[in-house]
Amino acid sequence: MKKTDLHELRKDPLLGRWVAVLNQPKAPSDYAISPVVENEGSCMLCAGRESETSPEILSLPSGHGSRAWATRVIPNVSPVFQVEGELARRGEGMYDKMNNIGASEIIIESPEHMVRPEDKGLDQMMKVIRTYKDRMLDLERDPRLRYTLIYKNSGKEAGAIYSHPVSHLASTPVIPKRVKEELDGAKEYFAYKERCIFCDIIREELRTGSRIILETRHFISFCPYASKFPFESWIVPKRHSCSFQDILVEEIEDMAFILSSLLKKLRAAIPGLAFNYFIHSAPNRIPRKDHWHTLGEDFHWHMEIMPRLLQTSGFEWGSGFYILPTSPEYASNCLREV
Repeated sequence: MKKTDLHELRKDPLLGRWVAVLNQPKAPSDYAISPVVENEGSCMLCAGRESETSPEILSLPSGHGSRAWATRVIPNVSPVFQVEGELARRGEGMYDKMNNIGASEIIIESPEHMVRPEDKGLDQMMKVIRTYKDRMLDLERDPRLRYTLIYKNSGKEAGAIYSHPVSHLASTPVIPKRVKEELDGAKEYFAYKERCIFCDIIREELRTGSRIILETRHFISFCPYASKFPFESWIVPKRHSCSFQDILVEEIEDMAFILSSLLKKLRAAIPGLAFNYFIHSAPNRIPRKDHWHTLGEDFHWHMEIMPRLLQTSGFEWGSGFYILPTSPEYASNCLREV
C-alpha cells in the first residue's frame, strides 16, 4: 500500500475520541435503503383527531387568528420520565438511584401526515423551532431538572415509531453523559486557550472550506473533521451563545432555512435516509448557580444530524473508535452538489 493510500486516524478536538477515516470513500448510492410504505389511516397525530391524544401542552396556530394548529405538543404516550413527584435520591448498597422525574413530550411538526415541515415552507419550520424554544424555556424553570434535550428520530433504523412528522423532548434530572463530555471538553479547551472551541471550529471550517455544506448570515453547516458517521452534519450559530433558548428572531428564520435545506440535501443524496438529530444546549443552571462559572464563554449550542447508514461493530463498541467509510470532505462535496 502506498503512503498516499493509507487510512487516517483523526482526533475529535472536543471529545478527544478517535475516528478511522477510510481512504476509499463510499458514495451516497452505496448505502442501500429500502423504501418505507407510509400509512396514515390510523394516525392519531393528524389534524382532526386531537381527541384521541392526551391534552396538548402547547400549540402554535397556523396563522394569525386561525383556530387550526401548525405545531402541537403532547405528553409522550410511553414516557420514560414523569413530571409529578420528587427526586428522592437514595442509595442501595454501593449503587445510587432516584425517581425518574422529568418530562417526555412529542412535538407534532405538521398537521398533515405526509408533509414534512421542510417541505411545507420556511414558515412551518420556523414554527417548529419556536416550539422547541418555548418548551425549553418553560422547563428550565423547574429546579428539579438539569437538562432538556430536543431530538428527532426519522425512519425505522433511527428508532422512529411514528410515520407522522414528529420530534421529541426529554427533560432529565441529571446531565446526560454524552452532553457532559462536550461540556467538559469545551471547559478544558477554554481553560487552556481562553477561547471557545466551537468558535475556533467555525473559524477553521470557514478558513479551509472543504467540509462546509451551507453558510448563511447567522449559521454554518459542515461535516465535522472527525465525523463519527457517514454524512454526519452539524449546524452551528456564528454568534457565540451557550443556550439555544437565547436564539434571536432573525436567527430562527435563518436556522429554519439552513435546516430545511440540509435535510432536503441529505434526502436527495440518499433517498429513504433514516437519521437522528438533536440540539445540544447549555444545562439548566438554576439548580447549581455557582457551578458553571465559564459556561457562557466556553460552550456553544449546536445541532447534530446523524444519518443511520451503518451498524456499529464490536470493535467500535469495545474500543470507542469509530470507522468512517466516507470522509467528511467527500460527504460535504456530495451534499454541496445536490
